[in-house]
Amino acid sequence: MSLTAPRATATGSGDGAGVDDRSPPPGRPAGRLRAGWLVAGVVAVVAAAVAGIALGPVDLPLAGVVLELLDRLPLVDLPSGLSDRDVAILWQLRVPRVSLGLLVGAMLATAGAGYQGVFRNPLADPFLLGIAAGAGVGATLAIVYGASTSGGVIDPLPLAAFAGALLGVAATYALSRSVTGDRSAVSLILAGVAVAAFFTAIQTFVQMRNADSIRRVYAWLFGSLATTGWHDVALILPYVGASALVLVAHRRLLDVLGVGDREAVALGVPVTRVRVVVVIAASLGTAAAVAVSGLIGFVGIIVPHTVRLLAGWSYRSVLPLSLLFGGAFMVATDLIARLALAPAEVPIGVVTAFLGAPFFVVVLRHRGGS
Repeated sequence: MSLTAPRATATGSGDGAGVDDRSPPPGRPAGRLRAGWLVAGVVAVVAAAVAGIALGPVDLPLAGVVLELLDRLPLVDLPSGLSDRDVAILWQLRVPRVSLGLLVGAMLATAGAGYQGVFRNPLADPFLLGIAAGAGVGATLAIVYGASTSGGVIDPLPLAAFAGALLGVAATYALSRSVTGDRSAVSLILAGVAVAAFFTAIQTFVQMRNADSIRRVYAWLFGSLATTGWHDVALILPYVGASALVLVAHRRLLDVLGVGDREAVALGVPVTRVRVVVVIAASLGTAAAVAVSGLIGFVGIIVPHTVRLLAGWSYRSVLPLSLLFGGAFMVATDLIARLALAPAEVPIGVVTAFLGAPFFVVVLRHRGGS
């Protein structure tokens, strides 16, 4: 049986979580992942990473950066010629920050694609469905009440954000179902707005009651990849790695879910289990990313939609390529945030909003006219 990105129709059977009444456009084959696009994704990641490491308030020589990075490979001896100060900047500040950007961007983009698959809703995104807001409440409580002070991989901060993320997606899902009887695109987005507003109110109340922590909370809310070393990378790597593996492993099943729940069940797919596993994996990864980077919106919409337009509609392509291009996109936007008003730094959430808001409008108009 060949699974080529089946799409649910408006009149299709099943009790799916949304509607997606468009088939892949002509000329955009929706099949297996093509090697050319995989290579393009790897090249984008490498190019963005090298640019992110070399450029900044203190520019490092590009050739020296490349040689220094290659010199760390086994059995390679290529003196870079960088000064001790430049080497310290590279390995203690730039490389950890770029690594964090790759992880956060890859996770937010892949989570967005996963949500869009299980909800069959092209507008689903961690930021729009109240998931990021729920994770924000959990992380804010951890920051305010000092639960984020423990070191190591098992840190209460991402765990608290994870609990908030699950609460957010459950509330959005339940509210949409209870009000309209379904989980269509419009009802999910409206429910997500309501849930996000409620969590924002809780967040504001907690901040007002704990003014001494408000600066740190606000810095987190606006989004930033600023890091003092490898701790944040080590903190989220297990969560992001596990979540990404689960999502990519379910890429074929997400294609099957596109035909509708009843048809998927007839094909032997455990629809409920798949939906729960994907939502939990995407929420875990989103919570970990949000915990260290703050609320960075629109990544889960911009990257998967761009991948669909360029490489095809099948989740066999969308999920792996979102992982790669999401990381490259986040590093590129972080570079813009660092350089736009240098030496000051623009919050990265502002940059993604500038890019994502018009993109979101274009997607809405495009689908509204289809």
